[in-house]
Amino acid sequence: MDNTGLTEKNKTPKEQIEALPCGYKKSVREYDAEYVTDVLRGAELCSFMAPALNYRRRECYSVLKDYIFGPRQDKVFVLYGLRYTGKKTMIRQILADMDGEMLNRTAYIRLTEKNTMSDVYKDLRTLERNGYRYVFLDEVTLIEDFIDGAAVLSDVFAASGMKIVLSGTDSLGFLFTEVQQLYDRCIMLHTTFIPYREFEQVLGIKGIDEYIRYGGTMSVGGLNYNEDSPFAGSANAREYVDTAIAHNIRHSLRCYQQSGHFRKLQELYERDELTSAIGRVIEDQTHSFMAEVLDQLEINREDQTAVPEPAHAEDIREYLTLLDLTQNVDIVIMPGGEKIRRTVIAQPGLRYAQTTALIESLLLDKEFFDLSITERNSIQKRIISEIMGRMMEDAVLLETKLADHRKQVFIMQFAVREFDMVVFDPASSSCRIYEIKHSTEIAPEQSHHLTDEEKCRMTEHRFGTITGRYVIYRGPDTEAGDVQYLNVERYLCSLGSTVK
Repeated sequence: MDNTGLTEKNKTPKEQIEALPCGYKKSVREYDAEYVTDVLRGAELCSFMAPALNYRRRECYSVLKDYIFGPRQDKVFVLYGLRYTGKKTMIRQILADMDGEMLNRTAYIRLTEKNTMSDVYKDLRTLERNGYRYVFLDEVTLIEDFIDGAAVLSDVFAASGMKIVLSGTDSLGFLFTEVQQLYDRCIMLHTTFIPYREFEQVLGIKGIDEYIRYGGTMSVGGLNYNEDSPFAGSANAREYVDTAIAHNIRHSLRCYQQSGHFRKLQELYERDELTSAIGRVIEDQTHSFMAEVLDQLEINREDQTAVPEPAHAEDIREYLTLLDLTQNVDIVIMPGGEKIRRTVIAQPGLRYAQTTALIESLLLDKEFFDLSITERNSIQKRIISEIMGRMMEDAVLLETKLADHRKQVFIMQFAVREFDMVVFDPASSSCRIYEIKHSTEIAPEQSHHLTDEEKCRMTEHRFGTITGRYVIYRGPDTEAGDVQYLNVERYLCSLGSTVK
């Protein structure tokens, strides 16, 4: 994967900047131009792009590149996602891929809450008069009247030949804008979901366990990546929920339809309790996850989590799904085929940080605190092992589901045991069945029910011919009779791009 743009890998950052085609001369007219917002041009762009010169590119970078270097379109480009998912890095990388002529017609505008859309319009007119054709508007969702005034960006400026890229962390605000102002006039690229293969290929960090502990952002890098991660500890995770997720929802709702779309959340917002309510819903999902883990281990503990009333929680869960933070995976209950849902999270590091905090709290309970240190360590090890196994299942289910929307991916539950994953292809009336194990070793019990005649008969009756039986685990690829063993990292890296 190319990670250097127009630079050479063996050059220092200073040498790379000097080698870039950043020659810049102001016209007489531009010397007299005054900008209301913070506008970077010419040589300033070189300093801005420098931090990302040696970073590898995400898969979705190609969509942005096609827009910038492709034919003219009467559309704006929307680059959005939660914090630390690579938006600003991609802008820096596209600047590094430009030649001198393009850079001299490019501007990057840093926006704040103090700016208005009127400020943006004024500066865009000035830039247009001075020959600029590529404009990046960063953190545009911070502007109070952005949602109401976004249509002008496509209808006036993009229509006249400008290519405008909008970026920001308020993902929900962009979704509202697409519905209200930019419908059919924008290209949307969401960066929030970061699959395992990008964790490995872009960040250079290998191992499903490392992905479970810290996956979900592009902020990590180098030997100390775990120390820099937003999910390095429960305090960091709480801050991320408050600032990146809850603020995203709260600010977007406040700016949409003159604050008229809060629905059942209006009361929480007016009492200044919406942020804590969102945090509690996310924690409640983790508590439910943890309760299933403890139940599997036959460890009983009364759950005392305080959550918002169901009506509030339902709205919040809907927004979490719109943000791509959570996804639902069906559990099909056999033989009748009834469905219930499991909620999986797209940022595993967040859930892992929250579950480890719950483990610490659990071991402080009197019934565990009175145990010896050896016994407590043994319990902690068992719980963490079960958590890692369950989270590995969730990662495989989610990434398999997103890799090919033509197929249905679900868990199949029988009266006794279950298939951890079924991939059903309606077009061919066939399916594949999987077990997902956190183990590195092969054991007969891992695949025993994949060949159970009654379970397979029920499966084929409803979902067609079984074309493959697999165990996904942490060991090497191999075969054991009719069952193929697949290494989990290799499997996840083999899945196709999620850019659709």
